[in-house]
Amino acid sequence: MATSGEQQRTTTDLSAYRASGREQQRIGDLLALMPASGTSALDVGTRDGHLSRLLAERFARVVALDLEQPTIDHPRVECRQGDVTKLPFADSCFDAVLCAEVLEHIPTEALENACRELIRVTRTALVIGVPYKQDLRFGRTTCRNCGTTNPPWGHVNAFDEERLAALFAPLAVARISYVGSTRDAANPLAVALMDFAGNPYGTYEQEETCVHCHERLDAPGPRTILQRGATRLAFGLNGLQRCMTSAHAAWIHVRFDKHS
Repeated sequence: MATSGEQQRTTTDLSAYRASGREQQRIGDLLALMPASGTSALDVGTRDGHLSRLLAERFARVVALDLEQPTIDHPRVECRQGDVTKLPFADSCFDAVLCAEVLEHIPTEALENACRELIRVTRTALVIGVPYKQDLRFGRTTCRNCGTTNPPWGHVNAFDEERLAALFAPLAVARISYVGSTRDAANPLAVALMDFAGNPYGTYEQEETCVHCHERLDAPGPRTILQRGATRLAFGLNGLQRCMTSAHAAWIHVRFDKHS
């Protein structure tokens, strides 16, 4: 796995990605943490509705929510437009809530509020899935519009066990699981060299826009001789860094239980 952010795909190749072994492992692990049955479930950040359809095999009613209202043709799936920082639902109204590949994108100043909202609407079980210990310097981009650097895949937050437990502190950690493997890590000098070169090999295929000016992120144009040299040196330094970095999971999944 090149980066723990590879789960971010464009619509055109999403179906192929869903069929990949690593994605099936990630989805299977999330489902294993969810209750086997129930009356209602909420899928936050549903995108194409893949997980919502799978949850509909277990729950009588599934609400699929995203920033733009999804389109999912399933008799037990209700599509809603909404923001995780201000969920349009009553307290404790879902037996189970699933929020995967979302929290890493939430602006840091709004993250605690998003977590409180997830806690609020959960009645019994909350399952969270995020990249694990992601080095947000690795694979970052440079915006051609405003000139600022961006984290890879629009991920502005990194997570480990301690941070997740703190964010969802009112809930009890019922189970933690880890999926995938990565050695991705950036050498500080390599980061500076890549920034100088315009980060030509960043994650420009991402759908997310610049986190600063919100314009589309396009790959940089031709580079100078100095920039090309800096890129080659950065690649070598990052290769050495990978050799000295222990592999760790690409994703962490946590089930929290809410007790009355």
